[in-house]
Amino acid sequence: MFTMDFRAAKQAFFTSPAVTGAVDRATRKVLSKFGAYVRRGARSSIRKRKRVSQPGKPPSSHSGLLKKFIFFGYDRAAQSVVVGPVALRSKAEAPELLEHGGQVQRRVGRRRPKVKVMRYRPRPFMAPAFDTEKPKLPAMWKDSVA
Repeated sequence: MFTMDFRAAKQAFFTSPAVTGAVDRATRKVLSKFGAYVRRGARSSIRKRKRVSQPGKPPSSHSGLLKKFIFFGYDRAAQSVVVGPVALRSKAEAPELLEHGGQVQRRVGRRRPKVKVMRYRPRPFMAPAFDTEKPKLPAMWKDSVA
């Protein structure tokens, strides 16, 4: 009679270096491709023009910096991908205000500055790009581990 402990066989198979290496490579490849697609979608939704975009629509890029500084990166430790605009200054809050809206206090005026509350309505550009690419993710995983 032949007996097999399937739990031990499963653990031995899925923890072998060849299998884990193949899964890690496939994960990096698929998530990097997904990050690139999300970045491309976000960049292409931002139009360079002088006028202000409508609330709820992607923002206009007046100088081109927002569009230029959207990057993605694969985090090997967390096995995840991060996509979004890079802050150009340590207190750069513009990308977050554009995506989610909100309010900030600004000093306005040169001779006698006043503190003024500025309110921003959301002009999302990252979430719509992510939502557009998310349904395509299962197809990217298909046959990815060789």
